[in-house]
Amino acid sequence: MEIWHYWTIAALLLFIIELFTQGFAVICIAIGAAGGAVAAAFDLSFELQLVVFAIVTLFAIFAVRPVLKRSFYKDGEKVATNANAMIGRRGKVCVTISGDEGRVMIDGVDWKAEAESGEVIECGATVEVTAIDSVILTVKRL
Repeated sequence: MEIWHYWTIAALLLFIIELFTQGFAVICIAIGAAGGAVAAAFDLSFELQLVVFAIVTLFAIFAVRPVLKRSFYKDGEKVATNANAMIGRRGKVCVTISGDEGRVMIDGVDWKAEAESGEVIECGATVEVTAIDSVILTVKRL
């Protein structure tokens, strides 16, 4: 076997290892190993192969990795879960809200509620949740 075979095998093994990890670090080293394989295929000395490996790996870390992270880990599409998912939901007042007393029904679940502006909201009115503190919803009349 020639030296470029070893570089290629190393690159393939590193690509496979990347499938089981996260963060796209191992793939950068795999890309560097592929660069080393190309350098070996052009019969460069082993020292130059290592230099190509290092340069291509650094390039992958600073150019390829950020692109991959942006593509696979989109922060803009966060989904509200648990209690935070209640904000923006609409419901009906089932017990008149006055002061810190009152109840709202949302999707068949009864919640303690208070009015955002401190106003009195009558039973049957439609409201929207604007905030949540523990198990108490802050609502506004629609």
